This record gives sequence, C-alpha cells and structure tokens, in this order.
Amino acid sequence: MTSSNDPEKAVNLDSLPPEVLQQVRRIVQAEYAKDLRKQLGAVPRAINWRTLTPEDLEHELLELNAWVDWLRHEYGLPAQVIPPMWHRHAELRWELSALRQHWLTCYDQQAKGNMGVVWHGEFALARERLRDWVSISGTRLDRDRATRITEWPGGEAEDFSAPDTTERPVTDRNEDFVAFVTESVRARQAEQDAAMQEILEDEREE
Repeated sequence: MTSSNDPEKAVNLDSLPPEVLQQVRRIVQAEYAKDLRKQLGAVPRAINWRTLTPEDLEHELLELNAWVDWLRHEYGLPAQVIPPMWHRHAELRWELSALRQHWLTCYDQQAKGNMGVVWHGEFALARERLRDWVSISGTRLDRDRATRITEWPGGEAEDFSAPDTTERPVTDRNEDFVAFVTESVRARQAEQDAAMQEILEDEREE
C-alpha cells in the first residue's frame, strides 16, 4: 500500500508503525467524511418561520423566493395557485416552504429512485391546498389584500389588532418582495433585541 501515484514520492504505508498508520487512516477517513458531507449537503429540515434569526430569516426568504419562481415557471402555475404576492400571506409561505423542503428531500442525492413520484403526488395535493389558501386570502394576479382574521369575542390578546384588508393594486412585485424582506428582517431584529433586553433585565434583578 502506498500514498502516492508518483513512484519517487511514494510512501510504503505498511512500513509505518501501527499507531502512526492508524492515525493516518483516521485523518483520511475524516477528510473523506468532510468531503462527502460537502458534496451531499445538509439534510433538509422543516423551517419554523417563527424562530429564525434575522440573518436566517433573510436567507430563507430569498431561497424560497428563488425556488417558487422556478416552480411557477417550470410547471406553468397560474396565479390561482401561486399569486405574485404570496410572500405577504403567512399561510402561503408555510405551505410553499413545506413543499420546497419536501422537494429538497425527495431530490437529494441519497434519495431513492421513486421519490420523484412521491413528491409529485404530494405536489398535486399541495396545489389544491394552495388554491384554497389563495381563495381565502383574497390575493389575486393584479391586486392584493391582507388575509382577513375572524376575531373571537373575548378570545383575542389585548394588543391584537385586525390587519388592514384594504385592497391594493399589484404594480411591481419584485420591488414589493424586497420591501417585505427588509420589513420582516427589521421586525425580527427588534423582537430579538427585545428578548435580549428582557434577559439582561432579569439577570440584573437577580
């Protein structure tokens, strides 16, 4: 056993002391495992949009946006399934995010050969759910309004305020998406700062 294809530089591994040979093998295995992880990537996980850090929130929104854009073009999906302003509706973000993570899992290099069929089966069901969400939300190709929330008598928090459901025209979707990402990241940063401030205040009191 040698460590090089160049005869002049080749090292006879069998001549190494057992403990050195074992250490070399450990190093090679670690490098192989690291390279394999790099090639295969991380296993896709479900995304909890409520707990992402500001940085992760921005990253995941941009990734989801790119994938949804590919999806609607690849499958010729109408606005009744994926409307331009899907990003403004939490129910659509959750549904599309779950669909994307499932797609990443099914088309992973380690996935079984039948997983493409599995994904398309789930995709068919997801399209029906998306139609329902779009119908409920009221967003359309050329206009958008916030999803209405039915207020429960005596069942809402004191600081709850119903969303403004005024209908607005869709003029520049990409510009609105950028604005949405900026607003979302800023709001999440404010939430994170408030949580950190609360922790610091608790520590001071102790």
